[in-house]
Amino acid sequence: MRIKDCILAIDQGTTSTRAIIFAPDSSIIAVAQQEFTQHYPNDGWVEHNPEDIWTSTIVVCRQAISEAIAKGARIAAIGVTNQRETTVVWDRNTGQAIYNAIVWQDRRTAKTCREMQDKGLFDVVNSRTGLLLDPYFSASKVAWILDNVEGAREKAEAGDLAFGTIDSFLIWRLTDGQMHATDVTNASRTNLFNIHDMAWDPKLLEVFNVPKSVLPQVKECADDFGHTTEDLFGFSLPILGVAGDQQAASIGQCCFNEGAIKSTYGTGCFVMLNTGTKAFHSKNKLLTTVAYTIKGETHYALEGSIFIAGAAIQWLRDGLGVIKSASETEALAKSLDDDHGVYMVPAFAGLGAPHWAPDARGAVFGLTRGTTNAHFVRAALESVCYQTSDLLHAMAEDGVSLDKIRVDGGMVGNNWLCQFLAGILDVTVERPKIMETTALGAAYLAGLKAGIYESCEQLASMNEVENSFDAKMPSSQRRKLIAGWENAVQSTLGYTK
Repeated sequence: MRIKDCILAIDQGTTSTRAIIFAPDSSIIAVAQQEFTQHYPNDGWVEHNPEDIWTSTIVVCRQAISEAIAKGARIAAIGVTNQRETTVVWDRNTGQAIYNAIVWQDRRTAKTCREMQDKGLFDVVNSRTGLLLDPYFSASKVAWILDNVEGAREKAEAGDLAFGTIDSFLIWRLTDGQMHATDVTNASRTNLFNIHDMAWDPKLLEVFNVPKSVLPQVKECADDFGHTTEDLFGFSLPILGVAGDQQAASIGQCCFNEGAIKSTYGTGCFVMLNTGTKAFHSKNKLLTTVAYTIKGETHYALEGSIFIAGAAIQWLRDGLGVIKSASETEALAKSLDDDHGVYMVPAFAGLGAPHWAPDARGAVFGLTRGTTNAHFVRAALESVCYQTSDLLHAMAEDGVSLDKIRVDGGMVGNNWLCQFLAGILDVTVERPKIMETTALGAAYLAGLKAGIYESCEQLASMNEVENSFDAKMPSSQRRKLIAGWENAVQSTLGYTK
């Protein structure tokens, strides 16, 4: 039986690339995934080889397409979602990157950002972008590449170089250089885009010393991003949807109404609150960002960014050998009656919101001779929940109140984590039936542009909750646990001073 109007979602993440093909009813037809190498050339530096990203993308797309076609599927369009802020600069003539991709976690420009802050440039950047002066964002990474690769700045001034976040790099390659474009959500994470004017900002380009010639065209999230060349997949496909991973997850969770909130647990953790058609300025170091632009209407979001979530579990697996697989973590956490005072502050790439301490480094507190692998695992899982609590506390101080939060990402398949999260946050945690919400959001965008879906309201009517976790933790226990966490964070911050 032939399945019409399927959508290929490319989900290019920090540690792996996935291709998922969705049927119009959002059921999954085919999935392929491939991890790729992380590079750490210096303390606080994180890089990817752009060719690894490109190769893994083509491999998983071909695998998923082959499987879907064997099942009778007809693919109508492509949606792309990507790790945000990660920066690539490539030669327009050859399509080859002139340096490795500098990953969003990278801290090499922390000194530069501090110097800019000392010069009084914070308000210039914050008022236009809704972001902070932090190495997390793309602008200082672009400038670093142009200043540190021989001849790069001269080539950029001559118009021979192109900058892009990963979506732009993939679109360029998929269209054989016919399209140099990004969408509003990825543009809003660069520190070069004015989220009020919805355009690249000349003053910010001057501040960061980034030439306009390297910038991509900025489009809506559901838009025409060109067609793939026939040689890649045997036929050409239109690219009709693009969004950064966290905005895509919010779309996949159908957070279209003002006040809707989701939290995604992947490599990092990102809480995003839809604030409607007006940009909301946080007084507590949360980010104001573009949630999406669809059919001419822009929604904004308030966002809290945690740099390390699932990456802490990956470190326990690959770095320490504490576990062989992430699937072991639920049973290990449940094997303990409590955490026995062990806290992990996973500041491997600094601390994000609301602390924004790029020089902080990871720490574990409360170790005794009785500490086991299970304690390390539980501390890592709990740290994700505590960091989320920090974000929601900051939102509460900004006047936001909520009684439930939608979660997604690979970590939330862990029931113990979801239940502990509900207890620490003192809210109901809702887990969706379809866990691949990031890829689903990209598919929804492509489907809207292709006419497969009529509206966001239609998409919302399709959204299903798989499980809900109600807060059951006594308030006295919650206060005690959070107090221990706050003490651990302050100790970590004190160590860096």
